[in-house]
Amino acid sequence: MGEETPDQQSGPAGSDAGDVPSANMPASAAAFHDPVPFSCTAQGQQLTFYPAGEDRRAALLALIAEARESVQMAFYIFAEDQIGAAVRDALVEAAARGVAVTLLIDGFGASATPQFFQRLLDAGGHYAVFSARWTQRYLIRNHQKIVITDRQKAMIGGFNVADDYFAPPDLDGWNDLAVTVEGAAVASMERWFERLARWTSDPRANWLAVSRMIRDWDPGQGAVRLLIGGPTRGLSTWARCVSRDLERGSRLDMMMAYFSPASRMVRRIGRVASQGQTRLLMAGKSDNNATIGATRSLYHYLLSRRARVWEFTACKLHTKLIVIDDAVYFGSANFDMRSIYLNLEVMLRIEDAALAAKMRDFITLHLPASTQITPALHKRRATLFNRLRWNLSWFLVAVVDYTVSRRLNLGL
Repeated sequence: MGEETPDQQSGPAGSDAGDVPSANMPASAAAFHDPVPFSCTAQGQQLTFYPAGEDRRAALLALIAEARESVQMAFYIFAEDQIGAAVRDALVEAAARGVAVTLLIDGFGASATPQFFQRLLDAGGHYAVFSARWTQRYLIRNHQKIVITDRQKAMIGGFNVADDYFAPPDLDGWNDLAVTVEGAAVASMERWFERLARWTSDPRANWLAVSRMIRDWDPGQGAVRLLIGGPTRGLSTWARCVSRDLERGSRLDMMMAYFSPASRMVRRIGRVASQGQTRLLMAGKSDNNATIGATRSLYHYLLSRRARVWEFTACKLHTKLIVIDDAVYFGSANFDMRSIYLNLEVMLRIEDAALAAKMRDFITLHLPASTQITPALHKRRATLFNRLRWNLSWFLVAVVDYTVSRRLNLGL
C-alpha cells in the first residue's frame, strides 16, 4: 500500500483512550488484522507508520529501490531467508547503479554469513559486523534498526530482517511497527550512523570508545530528539529522558514487547498509575516465554497502583511504543534492563499532542485482541508455582541473558 497524505489518513482516529473493551468482553484475537499504514506531520517531521508486515516489506524495499545517492542500514537480526535475500538483492542493485551502500549487522543477533553478502561487496557496497570477535565489544549488542537513504528519508522501528517480522498475524508473525521519517530528525540519524559505522569498521575500537560516543551524544532540548541507548557512565540519553518523563508524567500508554525494567522504573510507572492514568499492553505470546513470565512478576505491584494491563494474544508482540503525556517514543528499545542500560538502541522522541492522541488510538485498536489482566485474573494465575517461575524468569531475563531464558523457558 502506498503512503497516505495527512488529508487522507486512515488508521487510528476518533476514539478516546477511555473507550476500551470492558474486562468481560471476550478477546477477538483470531479476527485481528494489522492496521493499514497511516501518515501525519508532527513538529515538522513527516511520519508514516507501517503496522502490517506486508506493507512494511514493500516500504523497506521501495526505500532502497528509490535511493540515488546513499543507503545506510543497521540491523540487529539479518537472516538468510526470503526477506533477507530480497533486501540483500535490493542493496546489490543499488550499489550496482552507483549508490553508496553501507550495511552494519550485529555479530550476536544476525545469522547471515559473510558469503551471503559477497555479492554486495562485489557490487561495491560496504558491509561490516558489529562485535565480530570475542572481546569486550562482543558484550555490547547493536540492537538498533535504522535505514537512511539519500540523507533525506529514514526508517526506524522494532522489526528485524527475517521472515517472521513480515508475516501476518494468522501465520504467527511478529506484531511490529516501522516508521518512515522525513524532516530534521534524519540529519541526526545520519550523524549517529556515521559515528556507529566508524566504530564498527575500526578493528581497534573498544568498549570505552563506544561508551564515550554514547555519553557525548547530544539530542538537544527541542520537541524532536534522537535518543541513543547503550553502556556508558551514568544514564544514556534514552534512559535519562524516558526516566525523567516518567518521573514527571501524569498519563502513560505503553505497547511493549519485552517489559522487565529495574524496580526504580517500575516505581515511576506505579506513581503515574496511582496519580494519573496508565495503560500497559504487554505480550501474551512470544518466542521466549520467559520474557512473559518476567513481565507477569511485576503485575501485582502495577495493578495495586491502579495500572490497567492487557496482554496481546493475536500473535507475538514486538512493537516498542511509549506515550507519556504529549511525548511519543518509538524505535528499537524494549523496556527491560538490557535495552535501557546495555544494548545500543535508537529511539525517536517527538513531543506533540496530536501525535500522542493518534498513537494512543493506535494502541486502543489492539485491545479487543488482548486479554485484560484484572486483579481477579492475576490472583487466579498467581499460584505459588507460577510466582516462583515468574520471579526466576525475571532474574534470567533481566540479570542473566535472553539466550539462557530462551533455552530454558521454564514451561511457561
